[in-house]
Amino acid sequence: MKNIKKILSMALVLVMVFSLAACSGSSGDSGSGDGEGGDNYRVAFIARASADTFAAWLTREMQAAAEEYDDITLEYFSGEGDNNQVNSLLEDCVTKQYDLVIVQVNDNAASAPYVKQVVDAGIPVITTNPAVHQGDLDGTDDDSLLEGTGTVDADPVAQAQPSAEAAVEEIPENANVVVLMGPSNNFHSDGRRDGWQQYFFDQRPDVNILYEDYANWNSDEALAFMETWVQGGTHIDAIISMNDNMAAGAIEAIRNNSEYFNEDGTPNFLAYGVDGNAQGVLLVKEGLLTRTTLQDASLLAEQCMSNAHEVLTGEKEVTDVEFYVDAPVINSETVDEYVQLYIDNGEISEDGASLVEQ
Repeated sequence: MKNIKKILSMALVLVMVFSLAACSGSSGDSGSGDGEGGDNYRVAFIARASADTFAAWLTREMQAAAEEYDDITLEYFSGEGDNNQVNSLLEDCVTKQYDLVIVQVNDNAASAPYVKQVVDAGIPVITTNPAVHQGDLDGTDDDSLLEGTGTVDADPVAQAQPSAEAAVEEIPENANVVVLMGPSNNFHSDGRRDGWQQYFFDQRPDVNILYEDYANWNSDEALAFMETWVQGGTHIDAIISMNDNMAAGAIEAIRNNSEYFNEDGTPNFLAYGVDGNAQGVLLVKEGLLTRTTLQDASLLAEQCMSNAHEVLTGEKEVTDVEFYVDAPVINSETVDEYVQLYIDNGEISEDGASLVEQ
């Protein structure tokens, strides 16, 4: 199979999705927003970062989903992994008077006050990947949705649970593991870590966490961490990553290290992720990613846009929007199904060997 560097280069291609500050995602004139007389509803989607392969995948799917609605014009923006930029974009949404905002925040606590500003301006807000909660604003443990918002999301603990439970049997006794986290204060990163704690670490007190750090969903940061950690000299038995992108970076760091492969070429390490994107699926197929769970960006986008349309046309209140996607397991037994899925949607080549540039 082709070198993972070619796979990782897909992240650079996906950055092109964000090459313009904002781009129309559907045809039609941008009108008054009342949906009458051919006028369109203007919807803004703020993605957290262009270098984040999942955010790029979600943006592509948002564009496709928006095209199903003749009365919606979607404009999309990247926060570039910068909380200040995400928050500035939220403020711009108020200034530009969008009819509805869909936002994928980077840091829940940092952006909650700015999401509230949009709500207070009378603009419906749907949060996605992750949801924003009242406790993010108040600094409390209140896990109800931020007042005045809806969400289309996934349960991060449930995303981690299948892999964590399997790892109880798969990871060897007294193993040394490393843990790769997304951004600090990110609901999904923290929730997946909680899932691993509950379903794995609490069950396996013999396991040693050799290193743990924030790679911010970024493969390059994960690669750099792993290169440094390997130099410590202690064999790393498992990579526990809160997403596939960081797992891919860590795997790349040891791909050519003979200490991490048996004589027959099989890996003598385990690796776990979340997202089930095309990149992760290829790594599972190659035998380098032990298992991941699918976070279906297509379904998230479809639900975001269908619920947005119902809110805009008065069929429901935004506070009635609360939809959570499932997290099916992708491992060596199920991977072929997902390879075919990505072949069918054009993200993996017909031979099932590599990513297709979008």
